[in-house]
Amino acid sequence: MLNISNIVDRIREIMEDDTFEQLKEELDSYHEADLADIFQELKPEERLQCFKMLDLEKAADLMEYLPPQIQVELLGEIDEDVASRILTKLPHDAAADVLGDMEDDESETYLDKLPHKFSEEVRELLTYNEDTAGGIMNPVVLTVNSDMSVLDVLNHIRCKAEQDNMELYYVYVVDKQKHLLGVVSLRKLLTSPINQKVEDIMISDIVKLHVDDYSDYIIDEFMKYQYNALPVVDLYNRLKGMITWDDVHDLFEEETTEEIYQSSGISTEVVDEDEILSGNIFNAIRARTPWLFITLLGEFVAVNVAHYFDHTLEALPIVAIFMPLLAGLGGNIGTQSITLMVRGLSTGQITLSSAFHHMMREMFVGLCIGGFFGLLVTLVTWGWQHNVELGIVVGVAMAINMTMATVIGTFTPFALKSMKVDPAVASGPVIATTIDVLGLAIYFTLVSTYLVKVI
Repeated sequence: MLNISNIVDRIREIMEDDTFEQLKEELDSYHEADLADIFQELKPEERLQCFKMLDLEKAADLMEYLPPQIQVELLGEIDEDVASRILTKLPHDAAADVLGDMEDDESETYLDKLPHKFSEEVRELLTYNEDTAGGIMNPVVLTVNSDMSVLDVLNHIRCKAEQDNMELYYVYVVDKQKHLLGVVSLRKLLTSPINQKVEDIMISDIVKLHVDDYSDYIIDEFMKYQYNALPVVDLYNRLKGMITWDDVHDLFEEETTEEIYQSSGISTEVVDEDEILSGNIFNAIRARTPWLFITLLGEFVAVNVAHYFDHTLEALPIVAIFMPLLAGLGGNIGTQSITLMVRGLSTGQITLSSAFHHMMREMFVGLCIGGFFGLLVTLVTWGWQHNVELGIVVGVAMAINMTMATVIGTFTPFALKSMKVDPAVASGPVIATTIDVLGLAIYFTLVSTYLVKVI
């Protein structure tokens, strides 16, 4: 495990001594993934100085590991011709991602400087939504004709792979109009007789993606079939590119991050994820404020519930001290149920058809846990306040609140999923606030009915 702090200190010492050859040797000694971690700890001017010391190949490899804002920052500070040469050494999809994060006029400047074929292919990628297969795919794919022999294909691979620096997972079989006919694995090619025709060994029943398929569907397909790569076709079954497992790894990480943010009431729809942590403070405020306003409105409802029962609080002020206890445990168990359902729907472990089963199961779980904690609260309150009636009411309220929270937490993701809304939003503050409001209403109703009248 590298000690990034020590490495950064050493690099700064080398820069202070103006020993540029030593700085280049130091930077070249690290893997690009480690170098990306180092760059993120450097100041912008230090980062730029180090970036200029790298050769084009190393710089291009490094770009793929850097966050978008640093990619744009570095390319914007160096000579445009050098930046263009770095972009041409990136995979097409990676170059499109970098250019997509720039201002339109800036990205257009680079596109004009790129080789014509490369520029046209990247431009096509930029026309697709970045969250779809078309925006994620690499258009450089190794294709062969069905009448070629295994030997012809192997010779073709040697020639094309060296020229285009393409990723080799599978060989795709197409006709003259680029319609996808089949796929052949490299393993199958290497183990088949060299005179055998491709059409005899190719798989015709192909798992494929469409250019308009969204990221969640892409992740599901890769998780289901466990392929290293999947082809991407258009409406007419023409091969447009391929998506590889490392692309999906990045997608999965982004999806998980987005779910975590949404579960906390942080909006990633209006502000890019990278901006929330390290970008403009105004953007971070924009991402976090909307859901807080909704929570504020919900909590005002909870305040009104408490106000409605102010006569109960006046008659028995002691009941107020148990309100945080009920809200805390109710919200906690509700969040657990939400998390389980959202994650299950995301991975495909749970489906809409099994909604009723999971709702009943979670309700039973909530009833058992609520009953246990209700009994515990009853005994503690009885021993603490020497009031058995108060203990029973708080305990029963606890059991009902926790059971209700599991039902709400289980039902809401399924309801949103059926309405084609991302279930991750169910984990937000709105649901927690709903549980608070209903929990308080139940608690004060029990207190008013069974305690205040006793006094």
